[in-house]
Amino acid sequence: MPASERSIRSLVVILGDHLDPESAALTDFDPEQDCCWMAEVPEESTIVWSHKARITLFLSAMRHHAESLRQRGFPLEYLTLGTHPFQSLAAALDDTLQRWQPQQIISLRPGTWQLRETLRAYAARRGIPWQERRHHNFLFSISEFAEWAKSYRQLRLEFWYRYARQKTGILMENGQPVGERWNYDQENRQRPGPQGPGWIPEPLSFPPDAITQEVMAQIDAQFAEHPGSLAQFDWPVTPQEAEAALQDFIDQRLASFGPLQDAFWPGQVWLYHSRLSAAMNLGLLRAETVVRAVAQAFHGGRVPIASAEGFIRQVLGWREYVHGLYWLHMPDWLKQNVLQAHQPLPDFYWTGETDMACLKDTIRRTLRHGYAHHIERLMVTGLFALLLGVEPQAIHQWFLAIYVDAVEWVELPNVLGMSQFADGGWMASKPYVASGHYLQKMGGHCRGCPYQPKQATGAEACPFTVLYWDFLQTHAERFRAHPRTALQWKHLDRFSKEQLANIQEQARTIRHHLQQGRATTLNQMHPDAQISRNLE
Repeated sequence: MPASERSIRSLVVILGDHLDPESAALTDFDPEQDCCWMAEVPEESTIVWSHKARITLFLSAMRHHAESLRQRGFPLEYLTLGTHPFQSLAAALDDTLQRWQPQQIISLRPGTWQLRETLRAYAARRGIPWQERRHHNFLFSISEFAEWAKSYRQLRLEFWYRYARQKTGILMENGQPVGERWNYDQENRQRPGPQGPGWIPEPLSFPPDAITQEVMAQIDAQFAEHPGSLAQFDWPVTPQEAEAALQDFIDQRLASFGPLQDAFWPGQVWLYHSRLSAAMNLGLLRAETVVRAVAQAFHGGRVPIASAEGFIRQVLGWREYVHGLYWLHMPDWLKQNVLQAHQPLPDFYWTGETDMACLKDTIRRTLRHGYAHHIERLMVTGLFALLLGVEPQAIHQWFLAIYVDAVEWVELPNVLGMSQFADGGWMASKPYVASGHYLQKMGGHCRGCPYQPKQATGAEACPFTVLYWDFLQTHAERFRAHPRTALQWKHLDRFSKEQLANIQEQARTIRHHLQQGRATTLNQMHPDAQISRNLE
């Protein structure tokens, strides 16, 4: 930090997801004239009721980054949680601007639309220019995505993914996709055998060092009532650890990632997933580094094309796509609720206290680790909220709070768009809805569950299945003629009016009991099983 609180040339604002050691915000930095600024504030942990592991990961990674900056000779003012009076980043920054009077502010774009607007407004009020530089943790700039989007009346991932592959040359040969196919989805939708996935190499673990242990103690003391546990905390918190995690994934699990990326199994936290999303979202590991390392592993004959392409699609495809869409549609996205869903989020999302085996296992593991992989988020916790009719903003806030890798730019499109279809199709062309039969097919929870996935009514009817058929009835007018959903909705024709009415009544009962917070054992709500009916 400069020797005295005098006017400086540039104040470089570094946020918790801007931890790239080679950040463009540091280009042309002059330690004689410029200063870096970082702050920990309570609001960032309480604006949603954040998981202890999420708070710890952000603060530990920030403190490690701050130590690295100091060692490299960057002047830095770092406001540590509990050592200053400010509740919000905006208030902390405003105080700094008043004291230092910088000629300009330099930063990368915040990962939240509201935070960006707020910080820029404070700077404008002080009359200080804000220079926003390119975030190189993405392969494409926001402006390039926006320019690409102008060419399409309706945006879809596949259009973007092919553009991104062609533009970067990743998995391309002579202008064509390697293997003459753009995707290997058919190969990448396998499920475990009846005995489960068997032995899987555990991801590389990063035991907490002194800095992380200090953060953990502070979080346990200051945020004791927040959800989750720190007993299993072992996330990478430095660029060096993130690089090691990437190499471990490529060496140990990437080859089998593709076929089983959509599978889930009781007690299995990681399966073949990379565990790299948090490091990428914090800026510890650049997305380009990841996708090129995976492509190199394929070209070197170490992994099959299906696994390499399946993983690259998630990063070069989905990650870049949702980032572009977020900035294209905000702030309007937060207001969307086209399906008119208004049910409150069930209490068991914060406790795991439910007798539905897939939800209990997924939520309890999430509370332990702050993590569940993408299919568990989309087709277990997200799917139940969609079928139940949960207020989209309520499940959005839960996702943002509970996962260690959650930053709004990536979480919001995936939840309000992909998972809840609250936007009516900005993110996905159709709602991703399925019955308990899908969960039975892709995982192993149903064998230990009191509910029968093929039953739509009766005491043993799977709540997913009951709510699935009720969802189809409720939204038949919207989706029956949709080109991608017409066949799914046509299955309603198999039921009599009496059967459909029974399903609707049981769905109402489930919603009522969950809204009253009275039922974690849902099969106690329907003692009479005489109207049960098996359904494929």
